[in-house]
Amino acid sequence: MAKAGAIKDLRLQVPYKIVINGKNICTYRADFVYKDASGKEVVEDVKGYRTDVYRLKKKLVEAIYGIDIVEIEK
Repeated sequence: MAKAGAIKDLRLQVPYKIVINGKNICTYRADFVYKDASGKEVVEDVKGYRTDVYRLKKKLVEAIYGIDIVEIEK
């Protein structure tokens, strides 16, 4: 998609720190972050299985950063 020009600024394994009340709780790593054709930032995660820890981190990152994580099934 990047080579075809459908997306720009592709980054891999992008860390998002989960900090609550000034305390670093953990880090979520997005598999892919890029800008789509309209310039909107997209965060994607490829999953074969959704663990409880992943589900919790996803909710926290979406709430803290105001983003929606797009899940791609393996």
